[in-house]
Amino acid sequence: MNKIWLIIQREYLTRVKKKSFLLTTILVPIVIIGFYSAIIAIAVNDSSEQQKIAIIDKGNLFQGQIPQDTDDKSGMSYEFINEPKETFQKKYDKEGYTAYLYIPEVDLKDPKGIELHSRSTVSIYAKSRIERTLDKAIERRRLINENIDPKRYEAIKSDVKVDSQIDSETGGKKSVEGVAYGVAFAAGILIYMVLLIYGTMVMRGVMEEKTNRISEVIVSSVKPFQLMLGKIVGIGAVGITQFIIWIVLIGLLQFVIPLIFPSLAGHMQDQIAQNGVAAQAATKENMLRTITEGMNAIPVGLLIFAFIFYFLGGYLMYASLFAAIGSVSEDQQDAQQLIFPVMMPIILGFVILMRAIQNPNSGLALFGSLFPLTSPIVMIGRIPFGVPWQQLLLSMALLVGFFLFCTWLAGKIYRTGILMYGKKGNWKEMMKWAFRKS
Repeated sequence: MNKIWLIIQREYLTRVKKKSFLLTTILVPIVIIGFYSAIIAIAVNDSSEQQKIAIIDKGNLFQGQIPQDTDDKSGMSYEFINEPKETFQKKYDKEGYTAYLYIPEVDLKDPKGIELHSRSTVSIYAKSRIERTLDKAIERRRLINENIDPKRYEAIKSDVKVDSQIDSETGGKKSVEGVAYGVAFAAGILIYMVLLIYGTMVMRGVMEEKTNRISEVIVSSVKPFQLMLGKIVGIGAVGITQFIIWIVLIGLLQFVIPLIFPSLAGHMQDQIAQNGVAAQAATKENMLRTITEGMNAIPVGLLIFAFIFYFLGGYLMYASLFAAIGSVSEDQQDAQQLIFPVMMPIILGFVILMRAIQNPNSGLALFGSLFPLTSPIVMIGRIPFGVPWQQLLLSMALLVGFFLFCTWLAGKIYRTGILMYGKKGNWKEMMKWAFRKS
């Protein structure tokens, strides 16, 4: 046990003291927050850009009145022009118009021939807004032709929103599907990244020691299985350390960014003021209430426990397989030829996760959350929606059992492969070593 602890210390300290570790650990949160700030800045600037659209309404579709759309926050304004199309087309951009809409005489039952002219391609978002405005105008004309008051029709229209409730023996909780979806996706993708990044890190570490013949010296003092286990745990500890630092730094940077770039925060406040302080405050309050209600419906304690369990179980299981591949590979090319069967279940788990968060009780989701090679990714995505405790316990038991099997299998392959040179390994040979009687 003391020898394993020494190997864990060596693996941990060697990687933590590297400049690459420090740079990656510090730069990743800065890059994430930088992208986050850039997205906000772009969104703010985009919302402040006004698009001026001219309308030549020869068919009198709008009847001199633009339908009001309370949901339209695109900053798009319209202006009627009473000029010939041929004359206006030569100068509309010089007069500050982004584009102009030409509406000939149209059949309200099958409106065709409406044209949108611009000097460059109009964005899909802007075109959809213009089409929505046209739809409302045509709808209004059809109502008038049928002797239906458009205002009365708007008052009659219904927009029903159903509140989801989760029933349990202790009572009911309000469910917010969007919050559960976001939490499930974030937790699943995080596990997916951990398995890929730190699994391949274990493989490269084993390959590096084998290539440099360091493993020959170490194996003379410890058993190959102890060496493999110490390497897996040591690199896993590096990953946990890195994640903790990332969470702390991202949390700090979210408070520091507004202080460093006060102009961005000021510009955002100006936009909020322009769009209406009361409306923005109400929207923010509703959003916070929705998120709070959604988080209350999620078993946060169980989610954290399950995340740690599946993080450790999934990492240890896959890291042992990656270590086995590294032990029989002498270069990156050899490893790439052997790594595909191990990568496929991870990718499959991510694919099933995308379906599971849309239908968490489907047969595919159940299979993915019980099958040990995909359960670390899929089960963590199902938990925010609620999972029967029988399924959760069975999934955990299967993962522990398969982890022990993979560790035993990888240990036998590692013991032979780490001392093999000059011969390319393959899965057939690896299986022979694994099940050979010793």
